[in-house]
Amino acid sequence: MAVEVVAPMPGTIAEILVEVGDAVNAEDELIILEAMKMENPILAPSNGKVAEIKVAEKDKVDTNQVLIVLE
Repeated sequence: MAVEVVAPMPGTIAEILVEVGDAVNAEDELIILEAMKMENPILAPSNGKVAEIKVAEKDKVDTNQVLIVLE
């Protein structure tokens, strides 16, 4: 079952810390989202494997935009 990881707030993708195919555990950092001049880590909600990365570094994102899909 796929799990979509979404942006909790609007901002800019500062860094992508995983690649497609990587295994991740719950609470692992996936992306650093820069918002309000702060770097906010986006964490994996559960264990899984990175199936798809829907953003690139320096992309601007909106609240609830899908960033990564885990399976």
